[in-house]
Amino acid sequence: MKPIIIKSDKFLDCVSWFFKTGGITLFPFIIVREKTNKTTIRHESIHIAQYIELFVIGFLVLYLWDWVRGLIKYKDTNVAYRKIRLEQEAYKYQRSFTYLDKRERFAWKKYKV
Repeated sequence: MKPIIIKSDKFLDCVSWFFKTGGITLFPFIIVREKTNKTTIRHESIHIAQYIELFVIGFLVLYLWDWVRGLIKYKDTNVAYRKIRLEQEAYKYQRSFTYLDKRERFAWKKYKV
């Protein structure tokens, strides 16, 4: 599925509560800054694949679950964010041009909170 890409600094500034974000995926939309790069688009596109395999609601539940667990465990919002399994996969492969073509389903399961 090809995501719908929207460029909006204002939207991202409104949802950047803990740290400034370069992009966010709210299925089927990828919202990025006006001046963005292909790495950010690839990162967010990995989230689109995760949304699809988790039927959207599963993605949101798992994302929140991992973040809360990380927050309790590490007591740091930035560390908790980086420990979200879905984010770990996206950060690891955001520079790969071919990752989405060969990605195994549920690849995020390889990561630990």
